[in-house]
This record gives sequence, structure tokens and C-alpha cells, in this order.
Amino acid sequence: MTRLIAALLLISGSALAQNYPSKPIRILIAQAPGSATDVISRVVGNRLSEALGQPVVIEARPGAGGALGTEAAARSAPDGYTLFMANNSTHGSNPALYAKLPYDAVKDFAPITLVAQVPYVLVVDPGLPVKSVAELIALAKSQPGKMNYASAGNGSTHHFCGELLKSSAGLDIQHVPYKGSPPAIAGLLGGEVSLMFANLTDIGAQLKAGKLRPLAVTTPKRAPMLADVPTLAEAGVPGFEIQSWFGLLAPAGTPAPIIARLNSETVKVLGRPDVQSTLGAQGLELAPGTPEQFAAHIKSEIAKFTRIARAANIKAE
Repeated sequence: MTRLIAALLLISGSALAQNYPSKPIRILIAQAPGSATDVISRVVGNRLSEALGQPVVIEARPGAGGALGTEAAARSAPDGYTLFMANNSTHGSNPALYAKLPYDAVKDFAPITLVAQVPYVLVVDPGLPVKSVAELIALAKSQPGKMNYASAGNGSTHHFCGELLKSSAGLDIQHVPYKGSPPAIAGLLGGEVSLMFANLTDIGAQLKAGKLRPLAVTTPKRAPMLADVPTLAEAGVPGFEIQSWFGLLAPAGTPAPIIARLNSETVKVLGRPDVQSTLGAQGLELAPGTPEQFAAHIKSEIAKFTRIARAANIKAE
């Protein structure tokens, strides 16, 4: 009987995939419009629309540190018409920090492919009298408790980066959570906070305009777009390795033939020279792969953030 049910489900899924897609597709995101997740989703979504012959609409559901949009995606019908652009917060730091989330980052989703990765950059207001990580650390130690850093919200990767810097360098600086990355960057530009970790895609324009000063990147190697900016390890903070990533998921239970079709088409989209040029210009490294590879990546990220949370004593606020 079990084999019969499995066979019927396979036949049903194959039939559904043959007619897929027959209506518009939406990509839910858990971040605000204008965020890196939004930008990437629109570039990929526009090209997927051409390949699949149906409109692909981006729908932002920010709030609750990313949990709102992620839960909405997890609870959507597993028919291939609702996808989710996950990132290192929704499927990395949040599961590591919160014991109770309204979604299971592994069980509630079917991975399609990792899309792209990008470094975080430690940035400060150019008015702050520091030009290196060493000078920033010295300034913060000279006035304990008075400096602060912005994040995109409690549990966000920005939060993890800030707390890891605090624990690694022995700093007493305050966390100021915002409702998303764009508001956090606006807070830094407006002088509300002293520093923050932001992914390169989010702050590329501000760096080019000289509105923010980059001190270091969080990846093992320097970013091609910021060749003169050292890694945190080079700047005297060893063992600091966190990067932002984005990947496409579907709700768990989505038929395997549809997952395979979406993987194939998305990988083709990411191989297009125009897509590589557009996203590469924003500091993104495209990283397409198989659903199995993306599943393994998510599990390894949750494990890594869990280790960081314990080592740095990071707690939900």
C-alpha cells in the first residue's frame, strides 16, 4: 500500500510538472523593499519569468526579524507557485538564536539552489576619527558603553557580526536593532549609531560616494570590489568568518519534478552574462548548485551560527 501511494504521488507530481507553470509565480522575501534580498530576487525573478513564460512577482513580508515572511512561505501551498528567497538570517542565525520559531528552517522547505554570496563589511561614519580596525577598537575601549552598532534586527547576521566583534576584541558597545538593513544603514548615515556590519550589496553605492568608510570585510579573502580593504583576520581579529548568502526555496512537499525544473532554469539564469554582470557589479559572487548541495549548506550554516552564538554568548533581546 505504501509503495502504491508513493507511486500515485509521483505520477501526480509528474503530471503537475508537465503543465507547470500555468499561472504567475511569486517569490516571497522576508526583508524590506530595497534590501539586497529584494534586489537579487528581482534580477533573478525577471529572467525566470522569461524562461518560464509566466510573470514572477516579488512580494516583501518584512517583520519579526525575518520570521514573518519565512513563516508565510513555509505555510504556502507546495505547488511551485510560491517560492522563497532565503538568506543567512532566515536560515542561519535565526534558527541558531531562537529556540521557538514559527517555522522549521530545514523541515518546512525544499531547497532549489544557492544563488549568491557576498561579504559583510565593517563600516563607520567617515566623521568617526578612525581609519582602521585597530583604531576603532582603541576608541571603543577608551569610552566603554558609549559607542553603539546597528543591525537589521535581533537575530540578524548583522547582530551576530557585532556581537562576535565585541567578544573577539573585548569591547563594550551597545546593540541598536532596526527593522531591516536599509533603516539600519540610514541610522548610521544619520549619526544615530557609530558603526555596523552591512553586506556589500546593501552599501555599495554609499561606499562609492564616500558616505561610509570601510574598515574590513568578514570573509577569509579580500573582496574584489574592495581590494584595498583588509579582512578582519588581517586587521587583527582572527577567526572571523561570516558572509551573506541568498538561496531559492519552495515549501516542503513541492513535487520533485517542479523542484528539478526550477533548479535547472535558475542555474541557467545565473549563468547568463547579463545576470552575472548585473549582480557581480554589486559585489555578489554567484553560487548555483544542486538542491542537495543547498540543503547541506543550510545545515552547515545553522551549525556554524549555533557555535558562534555559544562562543560569543549571543542572546535574543
